[in-house]
Amino acid sequence: MQSQELWSLGAAATAEGIRSRAFSSREVVQGCLERIDALNPSLNALTAIRPDAALQAADEADRLLAAGGDIGPLHGVPTVIKGNVDLAGWPTVNGCAALTENEAATSSPCVDNWLKAGAIVLGRSNTPEFCCRWETNNSVFGQTLNPWNTALTPGGSSGGTAVALAVGMVPLGHGTDLGGSLRHPAQCCGVASIKPTLGRVPDWVSTQPEPAMGVQLMNTDGPMARRVADVRLGLQCMLGQHRTDPWAVDRPLRLEAEPGLPIAVLSDPLGRSVHPQVAGGVSRAVEILRGQGHTVVEAEPPRLEDAFALWQTVCFYELLNGLKPEVEAICGDALRTVLERYAEVAPDLSVAAYHRALAERTTLLREWLGFFSQFSVLVAPVSTQPPQRIDYDLESADCNRALVDSMRMVVPINALGLPSAVVPVGVDEGLPQAVQVIGAPFRELDCLTIAERIEAESVPITPVTEEA
Repeated sequence: MQSQELWSLGAAATAEGIRSRAFSSREVVQGCLERIDALNPSLNALTAIRPDAALQAADEADRLLAAGGDIGPLHGVPTVIKGNVDLAGWPTVNGCAALTENEAATSSPCVDNWLKAGAIVLGRSNTPEFCCRWETNNSVFGQTLNPWNTALTPGGSSGGTAVALAVGMVPLGHGTDLGGSLRHPAQCCGVASIKPTLGRVPDWVSTQPEPAMGVQLMNTDGPMARRVADVRLGLQCMLGQHRTDPWAVDRPLRLEAEPGLPIAVLSDPLGRSVHPQVAGGVSRAVEILRGQGHTVVEAEPPRLEDAFALWQTVCFYELLNGLKPEVEAICGDALRTVLERYAEVAPDLSVAAYHRALAERTTLLREWLGFFSQFSVLVAPVSTQPPQRIDYDLESADCNRALVDSMRMVVPINALGLPSAVVPVGVDEGLPQAVQVIGAPFRELDCLTIAERIEAESVPITPVTEEA
């Protein structure tokens, strides 16, 4: 196989090909670097690339394999790491000009786990400043473009990783998710991902202050890939306890839902309408599952509106009362503007409302656990709208309000710390369609299993070629 074809392989196929010596890690890395050279200048998915270091790591991987050494499940597999977590020897810029020299001495634990599994980092992926937008644009590195339509957003905040995957720059990528940042870009770019349960993947960013309590409860790291099997492999290699993360839980990745439970579907969250392009993807997923013999029941989880409001209260309070005062002297105009927009659309941002919301989280989670005692998973839209035009959130308060509302099925999952996998189901109006498969805590494998069944009868839509 020629190097120009190797970039199109998934993570599992790449690892197996290297392990069986069908090709070398150097050949794979070289093929991905050539793909990056061809496409990154126009799409701006990756902000920093170290080809020489990546090729040296690939050569070391090939030598270790030839010597019969112990190798991990990601041995020699290229990846990219989002620019908001630590990677030893690289700056953690997080889209902020003031942090371009913010070099990390150690890697974040989830990154460290991938490196121990044998992954090779090719570069850093772009993100909005401090990951605070459903967009991927900042004043340091500029706008990341959606390969399906460059006038539209690639999603945020893990948009750089999603684009790199969608066009074949790498077979596996890292992202984070506080408010849909692993799931919204997956929808916009037509790739797969999973937001794990709180504690499933260890997390710590030593180059930044400890986050506020809401962020600690709602943010997670996770893998992205073009296929669900590769997401599963990436997750397996990320998880486990780590001494630096007190929230981390060492729990086996296994099927946990009671056998025979029906699948819930929520086609129109809160009854406020879903764009036909998005709704068509949900219908397609339901059709596939019913055709496979699954019982699929339309059902809305309890108090979805309250879970949506909870996320807004907690996150906007912390952004506006915590992050904003700390960064407004160093951040760019876009972040200042979007924080002002959030203040215009936020619910009650009093201290009392914030504390009530954190307390109410336990009540809501208890009620959702009752829901998941009746259903194995919940299939639903990601954003209720297709990718918006670039910088839509900066245009007006009304635009930002509409964008926030389109995430009404996304951010409740963060509010409650639940797992959710995203799987592409097709293309309509020239754009990817996707659904999220949501489960009870620690049911990632249930989510991925149903997502893979949907994927099995969906035509692969990535990698996107230059002609797409």
